[in-house]
Amino acid sequence: MKVIFLQDVKGKGKKGEVKEVPTGYANNFLLKKGLAKEANAASMSQLKGQQKAKEKHDAEILADAKALQELLEKEETVVEIKAKAGEDGRLFGSIPSKQIAEALEKQYNVKLDKRKLELSNPIRTLGYTKVPAKLHHDVTATVTVHVAE
Repeated sequence: MKVIFLQDVKGKGKKGEVKEVPTGYANNFLLKKGLAKEANAASMSQLKGQQKAKEKHDAEILADAKALQELLEKEETVVEIKAKAGEDGRLFGSIPSKQIAEALEKQYNVKLDKRKLELSNPIRTLGYTKVPAKLHHDVTATVTVHVAE
């Protein structure tokens, strides 16, 4: 019997997959517990419609990420952060990714999650720093941060 999985079933299939399973297993377990539904013409067309909608949604998210990447990587997009520093250019304290994300939102009205900024260690010196930001699993942007006294 062909079924469409509505949820992941360990060892059998993932959500959205169409597979051939034994009839007894399908009737007595999968269908009864609502883990799958029978793969007839109506349910197959519904599944195709859901897959197209998901692809369209994913494409929109990717386009938004690319637009944000263009904005962040422009020459004039520099995040300015003021901090106290000693004579040798070292900061009193440091600038974490949270502070960079807040400054980006204040200056450019771009809401970016601090966890997307891949800052291995907080910034501890004055000057310009390039900070990579993972916007999407295919899109990575570089944010320029200028720390001034």
